[in-house]
Amino acid sequence: MESSLPGERCTLAFVGMSMAAPGTTGIPHASAQTCRMPHKIGFVVVSSSGHEDGFSARELMIHAPTVSGWRSPRFCQFPQEIVLQMVERCRIRKLQLLAHQYMISSKIEFYISESLPEYFAPYQAERFRRLGYVSLCDNEKTGCKARELKSVYVDAVGQFLKLIFHQNHVNKYNIYNQVALVAINIIGDPADFSDESNTASREKLIDHYLGHNSEDPALEGTYARKSDYISPLDDLAFDMYQDPEVAQIIRKLDERKREAVQKERYDYAKKLKQAIADLQKVGERLGRYEVEKRCAVEKEDYDLAKEKKQQMEQYRAEVYEQLELHSLLDAELMRRPFDLPLQPLARSGSPCHQKPMPSLPQLEERGTENQFAEPFLQEKPSSYSLTISPQHSAVDPLLPATDPHPKINVAEAYCKTWSYREDALLALSKKLMEMPVGTPKEDLKNTLRASVFLVRRAIKDIVTSVFQASLKLLKMIITQYIPKHKLSKLETAHCVERTIPVLLTRTGDSSARLRVTAANFIQEMALFKEVKSLQIIPSYLVQPLKANSSVHLAMSQMGLLARLLKDLGTGSSGFTIDNVMKFSVSALEHRVYEVRETAVRIILDMYRQHQASILEYLPPDDSNTRRNILYKTIFEGFAKIDGRATDAEMRARRKAATEEAEKQKKEEIKALQGQLAALKEIQAEVQEKESDAVKPKNQDIQGGKAAPAEALGIPDEHYLDNLCIFCGERSESFTEEGLDLHYWKHCLMLTRCDHCKQVVEISSLTEHLLTECDKKDGFGKCYRCSEAVFKEELPRHIKHKDCNPAKPEKLANRCPLCHENFSPGEEAWKAHLMGPAGCTMNLRKTHILQKAPALQPGKSSAVAASGPLGSKAGSKIPTPKGGLSKSSSRTYAKR
Repeated sequence: MESSLPGERCTLAFVGMSMAAPGTTGIPHASAQTCRMPHKIGFVVVSSSGHEDGFSARELMIHAPTVSGWRSPRFCQFPQEIVLQMVERCRIRKLQLLAHQYMISSKIEFYISESLPEYFAPYQAERFRRLGYVSLCDNEKTGCKARELKSVYVDAVGQFLKLIFHQNHVNKYNIYNQVALVAINIIGDPADFSDESNTASREKLIDHYLGHNSEDPALEGTYARKSDYISPLDDLAFDMYQDPEVAQIIRKLDERKREAVQKERYDYAKKLKQAIADLQKVGERLGRYEVEKRCAVEKEDYDLAKEKKQQMEQYRAEVYEQLELHSLLDAELMRRPFDLPLQPLARSGSPCHQKPMPSLPQLEERGTENQFAEPFLQEKPSSYSLTISPQHSAVDPLLPATDPHPKINVAEAYCKTWSYREDALLALSKKLMEMPVGTPKEDLKNTLRASVFLVRRAIKDIVTSVFQASLKLLKMIITQYIPKHKLSKLETAHCVERTIPVLLTRTGDSSARLRVTAANFIQEMALFKEVKSLQIIPSYLVQPLKANSSVHLAMSQMGLLARLLKDLGTGSSGFTIDNVMKFSVSALEHRVYEVRETAVRIILDMYRQHQASILEYLPPDDSNTRRNILYKTIFEGFAKIDGRATDAEMRARRKAATEEAEKQKKEEIKALQGQLAALKEIQAEVQEKESDAVKPKNQDIQGGKAAPAEALGIPDEHYLDNLCIFCGERSESFTEEGLDLHYWKHCLMLTRCDHCKQVVEISSLTEHLLTECDKKDGFGKCYRCSEAVFKEELPRHIKHKDCNPAKPEKLANRCPLCHENFSPGEEAWKAHLMGPAGCTMNLRKTHILQKAPALQPGKSSAVAASGPLGSKAGSKIPTPKGGLSKSSSRTYAKR
C-alpha cells in the first residue's frame, strides 16, 4: 500500500524563465558544514531518463531566480527518473520541490539508498528503499500561472536519492505531455552527527529523570540550542528569489551576526540584523531585474536588456554604499566600538530635550500598505547613514557628511508638539532650496533620500498641517530640487515609489478632508511631467482591491483610477486595456455599491474608446448574464453607445405595437359589426320593396332582380342563415360545422395557404404571405408584379423580368393564382374566381366543374340559383357594403 509523505504546500506567483544562468549551486555554504543543526545539503545529478534540449537535469544543481530546471523529453514514456548523489552520507530531514507552472507531474515518488544500484556498480549494489510519494496540484485554479512549492518532511539516511515522475496533468499549455522540475532542495545533517545527536538525546532524557540539569536555562528556547532548527537562508524560496551575489553576502552577514551574539556585541548584531533584512528586499528586487533582463534577451530586445543591466549595476552600487556593506564585511570595522548611542542630539531649547530621545525609527511594518508596496529598499537614517567619529559625536543624518554647519534639528521632526514637526519640514524645504548647484551628486542624492524618509513619515501624521507640509515638500523635491540639480529619473522614481503607497493609504483615512487632499495630490503628482513618463502611479492604481480593505480606500482608488484614466488615457501612460479591464471586472464583485458603480462607469468609458476590444474581458451577452443587474447595465450602456435600442426600449416598442394591434383589431370588429348591421338594413329595405311589387318568380329571375326571401320560402329573420357570405351560396347543410367544411374545402373565394395551412381570401393572399403568414420572413414583394415571392428567388425573379407587371389598385385587381390583371372592385373578384371564363388556376372551381352533373332542362333549385358558378342570381345575393376588411380576421384556422 502506498504511503503519502507529510508536507506543506505554498503557491508562488513567480514564473521562471526558460534560460539557465550562473547562480548559487547546490553546494552548502561554509558555515552550514560545521553547523550542528539541519542545513542545505549539496548534490550532483548522477543520471536521468532523458531531457529536452537545453533543460538538462544538471540545471537542478543551480538555485537562482533565472534557472529553468529539468524538463522531460517531448511525448516521453512514463515514469521518468532522476538520481541524485549527495556530497556526503546524511540524514535527510526535509525535501523541497519547486514544480513547473504547467508541466506538472501527477505524482512524484522518492527512493533512498546508501550506494548506487547494481546497474551503476554491479559488484557492490544495494536496492533503493521507497520512502513514499507526494501528489502535485493540477494548477487549474491559478490558470497555470503560479508554481507550487512542496515541502516534504522525512527522516531517512543515505547518500543517493531517486525521484520518479508519473504521468503529467493534462492542460492546454502542455501540448507535448511533458513533466518538469524547476528546483529541488535537500535539507539534512551528516549521518554521523545524527547518531551523536540521538545518543545525546538519550543521555539528556536519562539526566532529566535522574533530576540532573547540566544545561544553562538561559539558553532554553534559543535557536542555537534547537537541534531541529532550519535557517530561513537554507530554504529553497530564499535562493530562488534572491540575487545570487546578495544571497552570499546575506549568508556571510548572518555568520558575523551569530559570532557577534556569541561575543555579546549586541549593537553590532542589531546592525547586522537590519542590514540582512534590507538586503533581502534588495536581493528580491535585483532578482526581479535579472528575470526581466533575461526575458528581454529572449525577445532580442537588447536595448531593454542593456537598460536593465545598467539599472541593476547602479542600484547595486547605491545599495552597497548606502548600507556600508564594504565596511560591514571589513575586518577593521569589526573592531569599531558600536555600543555608542546612535540617537540624534536635541537642542536644549527644544521641548523634546527633557525626555530621552528614542533612536530613529526602524523599518515600518507594511501591513497597511501591502496592497501597494513593493519589496524595495527601506531607507533607515540610523547607523547606516551616521558616521561615528573617534570623539563619539554624530552628524545629522539628513544632511551630507561634508556639510560642516548643519542647521536643521532633526529631533523636531519626531517631537510630540505638532508645530515643531511642521517647522522641521519647512526648514528642510528651505535648506533644500538653498543648496548650491555645484554640490556633489552623491551628497545631493543622500540628502534627497534622507528627506524622502522624513516626508514619508510626515505623510502618516494625523495633524492636517503637518500632512500638508509634507506634500508641499514632496512636490518641491520632484518639481524643483531634482530638475535644478539635474538628478536622474531614478531619483524621481525613488521619491514616487517611497511615497505613493503611504499616500494611497491616506486616501482611506477616516477624515474626509485628508482623503480628498491625498487623492487630489496623487492625481496632481501623476500629471507632473517628471512623474508622468515613469508610469509608476497607474501601476499602483490597477492593483486588485483587497477584500478586507476599508470602504474609503477602495472608493478612493476607484475614483482616482477613473479620473486619471480620463487625463492620461491608455497610450504609453501605464494604463492598458488589459490591466484596466481586469481590475474593473474584478471590482464588479466588490461588496461596496459605490465601487461597483464606478467600475461600471470605467468599463463604459473604455468601451467608448476601444469598442470591441473590451468585450473579450466580459462574459457573453445572454439572458443568464443579464440576470446580473451590473452586466445588464453595462450591455445596455454598450447599446446606447452604439446607437442600438436597449432591451427596455425594445420591450416598450413591442408593447406599443401590441397595443396598436389590439386597438386596430377592436376597430375592425366594430367595423364588421357596423357592416353586419348595414347588411340587415339593406335586406329589410329589399324585403319592403319586393313586398309592394309582386311579380312572377320566373320573371323576377329573368329580369335580374334579387329573389325575395318569401319567394325562396325563407323568413326575414333567418335570411343570413345557411348562407356563405364570401361566395353567396346557400345550402341547408351550411350549419356552423357545414360552413366550416365549406370554407375549408369548397368556397371558390377562399384558399388554403400552403405555408401556414390557414384559410384566407384569395384576394388577400399576397398581403397574407407578406404580413400574416408564419413564414412571412421568407417572402419579399416584387416591385413589378406586386406579388409575394420567396426571398431566395426574388433577385433572379426581378433580374429575369418574367412576371406580368401589375396595374395600380384603382385600375385593376391582381390575381395571385393566375397572375392576371382584371377590372377593379369586389364584384369583379366573384366574376373572376367563380365565373367559367375567369381564373383558370382556381383549383376549387376546376374541381367543381369537373364533378358537377349537368342540370336537367326545366329544373332549378335554390342552390343552383345562388350557386358558385357565377350566375346572375348568385351575384345578387347581398354582401356587406364595401366588402370585409382584408386582415387576419378573415383567415380561418384549420379545425
